[in-house]
Amino acid sequence: MNIETLMQYMSYILAGIGVLAFLVSVIVQAIKEMPALKKVQTNVVALITSLILTPAAVIVLCTYYQIVIEWYYIFASFIAAFIVYLVSTGGWERVTEMWNRNAYKKK
Repeated sequence: MNIETLMQYMSYILAGIGVLAFLVSVIVQAIKEMPALKKVQTNVVALITSLILTPAAVIVLCTYYQIVIEWYYIFASFIAAFIVYLVSTGGWERVTEMWNRNAYKKK
């Protein structure tokens, strides 16, 4: 696999995470005022929403592209759901902060 293909896949993954984070944010804003969810913290609602939405998106994409759904796709989607949750709840600031604390900071 060459670097160009790898970068293309990485851009698809980042775009997918961004779209899913946007959808999680919109859904949470829409449902957090429901009477059953008023007493639950918004972060918990966002986590549960991302844990439902991300595997569903993987299943829909696999079905659309006629890819056989393997167990590790579902497992990876649950891991990706935590990334989507972090991004949708303001995780970009945390990721940027971690990036700046490392040696990647320009001197």
